[in-house]
Amino acid sequence: MSLRQMEYFLTVVEESSFTRAAEALHVTQPALSHQIKALERSVGGELLERMTRGVRLTAMGRAFLPHAERAVRSARQAERAARAAAGAEGGELHVATVHALAVGLLPPVFARWRRLHPGVALVLREYPSTQALEEQLERGVADLAVGPRPACWAGPLVPLGTEEIVLAVPFDDPLAGRSVVRLEELADRPWIRCAMEPEVDGRPFLDWACGAAGFVPRTAVRTEHTTSAVRMAAAGVGIVAVPSHMVRGALGEDCVLLSVDPPWSRELALFSRVELTGAARAFADLLTS
Repeated sequence: MSLRQMEYFLTVVEESSFTRAAEALHVTQPALSHQIKALERSVGGELLERMTRGVRLTAMGRAFLPHAERAVRSARQAERAARAAAGAEGGELHVATVHALAVGLLPPVFARWRRLHPGVALVLREYPSTQALEEQLERGVADLAVGPRPACWAGPLVPLGTEEIVLAVPFDDPLAGRSVVRLEELADRPWIRCAMEPEVDGRPFLDWACGAAGFVPRTAVRTEHTTSAVRMAAAGVGIVAVPSHMVRGALGEDCVLLSVDPPWSRELALFSRVELTGAARAFADLLTS
């Protein structure tokens, strides 16, 4: 079994066709078929079911697929790490993060990186939750991650400080003249909930926080993205909880931000599966600075 055979297998699965896969790989179809058959012999069974129109995974193929994906990704990541450690130009650094940080925190960091390291391209991968971020980094889809500090992480981790979670309301809201509000005061107010809302003790953050304050939040609208939720809040649909840097840095001052008493905050960190070297180390240093 070779890495090339696994790459060929993944391309056939992605294209659902030997013909299209051969074209994408720039090899002949007989050569591709030969490599796939050799791979199947090495694992002891058929991975793909050849059909009149395309192919589909067998049960063995479905079991083999995630491991092949991880092996190929790890090989590519190893190559990127080696090139970055050697200071090679033309390499890539893959950075994973959650949506709010991609919108609010990272753009100026990426801009400064481009000025300092124009020969190393950045690839940004966004995920809706901390759980998805950690799972995908474990699978090797990125060289490092920037996000809320994991509760348990075995690899290298660099603390980045904390982010404040604030409430956004429109300029004509009765609370707009204030800077701080207690959560208990908002028991009768409508809220905008986002699918990207973090969880605390297995519960959505707002349910957990409001429950501790003695009430259940009344949901007015549910959105998929935090940016949509902030726009809804600015229009007067309801109140939304959001990282302060996301509004101030990316969405403009089109709403009023209120701190919560006692304040809400969460720790941020940069973390990786392997030792930070080369471009990854440089990115960590830039972010902490």
